[in-house]
Parts: sequence; structure tokens; C-alpha cells
Amino acid sequence: MVLLQLEEMPSWLESMFTSELAFLVLFGICILEGAMMLRFMPSELVVPGALALIGSSVPELVTIVAIAVVGTTIGQTVLFFLVRRAGREYVLQKRWFPVTESRLERFDGWFDRWGAIAVAGSNTMLFVRGLLTVPAGLSEMNARSFVALSAIGSLSFQLILAGLYLLGGHLLIFG
Repeated sequence: MVLLQLEEMPSWLESMFTSELAFLVLFGICILEGAMMLRFMPSELVVPGALALIGSSVPELVTIVAIAVVGTTIGQTVLFFLVRRAGREYVLQKRWFPVTESRLERFDGWFDRWGAIAVAGSNTMLFVRGLLTVPAGLSEMNARSFVALSAIGSLSFQLILAGLYLLGGHLLIFG
């Protein structure tokens, strides 16, 4: 079974990942991903793609994962404050926000049931990553708590992706 294909990465992005601006490009992409605005590639491909194109030595791996965690946390924090200030309806009306009202209601339920810890848990999960940012932003959740839980969840997600890339390279096809 093939989980990810490097072919899904746009060629212009691939060339930027192999340039001297690679870490800056990765940082920008991660901010977009955290803010739920990454539309040109699957978020699950960001760290494995960076490891494949930038390098996967221990220093490079640590740097890539750190950049990904900081970038996605910044993006989610921007979304958290946007939702807090502008409200749920504002976000749902925006074309860049990829979630329907009914799907968001399901995430409201998760947040109501599990509380703030759901932020970290959802950040670790494929396909729901970051979606608890909206209910968290609408709640009385402390911003510092949100940032910490967002970063913890992002760290676990990025480490899982890096581990899959390093330990199970057969799951990825690069070409």
C-alpha cells in the first residue's frame, strides 16, 4: 500500500525545497498548514517531503521537525485568535476554511466531551488535524494552554510522519 507520493508535491515547491531557502519555505508552508490554508499539497507530505529533499540526517531531522512544529503552531494560533475575534460564522463563510457546518459541529462535540486535551489529540490525527482550533477559539480556553497543547499535538504528528519516513520508507514512493 502506498500512503504518500512525492509526485503530489508541486514541482515549483520541490525546487524550492532543494534551494538554500528550504528551511524558510518549510516554515511558511507549515504556517499555512496550521492555519488550514494549505491547498497545494497534502499536509501529511510536508515533513516526509522535506526529509526526502532537504535531508534526513539527525540534525536535519531535528531542524525539520522543529520548524514544522513551530510553523504549524503559529498558524493554528493565528486561526485561534481569528476565530476568537471574528466568530464561527465568519470562518465558515470563508472559502479557505475547508470544513462544513455539520462537520464542525462534530468537532464541537469532541471539544465539549474531551475539553482542551482534544486540541493535542486532534493535532495528532490524520484528516482532523487542527479542526479543534475553532471550538477552542470560541471557548474560554486560555491562549497559552492552546499554544502548548497545539505544539504537543503537532510534535507528535510530525514525529509520527518522520518515523514513517525513516522506518518505513517502503510506504512512500518518490519519483
